[in-house]
Amino acid sequence: MTKARAVVGDGHRKYTYETVHLADRGPGEVLITMRASGVCHTDWDSLSWGRPLILGHEGAGEVLAIGEGVTVCRPGDRVMLNWAIPCGVCFQCARGKENICEDRGTVPDGSFYCDGFSDEENTATGTTAQNTGSAGPGGFNASFSLGTMATHALVPQAAVLALPDAVPFEVGAILGCAVMTGFGSAVNAAKVTAGSTVVVLGCGGVGLSAILGARYCEAKRILAVDVNPVRLELAMQFGATETLLASRNDTGLLAIAKKVRMLTDGRGADYAFECTAVPELGSAPLAMVRNAGTAVGVSGIEKIVPVDMELFEWDKLYLNPLYGACRPQRDFPLLLDLYQQGHLPLDAMVTRRYPLEALDRAFQDMHSGINAKGVLLLD
Repeated sequence: MTKARAVVGDGHRKYTYETVHLADRGPGEVLITMRASGVCHTDWDSLSWGRPLILGHEGAGEVLAIGEGVTVCRPGDRVMLNWAIPCGVCFQCARGKENICEDRGTVPDGSFYCDGFSDEENTATGTTAQNTGSAGPGGFNASFSLGTMATHALVPQAAVLALPDAVPFEVGAILGCAVMTGFGSAVNAAKVTAGSTVVVLGCGGVGLSAILGARYCEAKRILAVDVNPVRLELAMQFGATETLLASRNDTGLLAIAKKVRMLTDGRGADYAFECTAVPELGSAPLAMVRNAGTAVGVSGIEKIVPVDMELFEWDKLYLNPLYGACRPQRDFPLLLDLYQQGHLPLDAMVTRRYPLEALDRAFQDMHSGINAKGVLLLD
């Protein structure tokens, strides 16, 4: 068994730092010494999922040991992690839709991750192993079967991808969620066409990645929209051709939509990407696109929100892809290659780095909007 220092959420908006025991690795499992973990809005949301969790789903590190049958890595390898772990054989996987794998539950769900506290630690923390969660006797679940906000993680080999020596751990960590989500939404889901006009709403890590994807597809114009001037400056560095500073009082971003139409001969953009995670802006990209244009809900809003159905007129398409329609074995080698060629300025996306014990500050900075991406560095 391996001891790990981990961030443990109680499922009710609170978390603590705990020493946990990782179960012995089983067949097909990989024990990883974590080096970096991204800080994401999903991590914040996971605090209210009603069950104890080891937090974190964006991560990179070094392989410490492997279980029987593992073929994707060896001890000492540098690796990054993919949170949408495909089974490879279900209805969706067989059709190239690994991102919406139907049988992800057949992949270990994290119950192997933690055997709970030792008796000594139970006394010290006031927590009993018998009621620490739903992951089996005395165990926790790991967020998305990963639990990257810890010094060590035990993960299914299907989550593991090689990380070249030239790619920093913090870059590898954010590739596994934010970058893939934004880039893939433009490239895989919307299939942005060369010479087109694109609007990106929200210029955090996901929005900047959507800009990178649109640039990769050779969009002619990329209009970046945000309420934060600093993020708009960063958007220009990432490939935006124009920026529009929005007002928090602009309901549905309708004033911005009017400006977009003025800039596009009254017609609207060809594509628009919502990357804000603000429920009230879920339908905003529909207001930005022309008739027969494509609006994309990138941030995965999971709220009931009213929608003016006139925004769908005429022949507009609204897509809601998961994880940028990711196919791990196709997409991550491409992203890693583009980074190493200098086409993805992801070092600039990591705007702040924190020790594990500074998660409070990282969450605060995330909510205040001063980060494109914050990353926890683990040693």
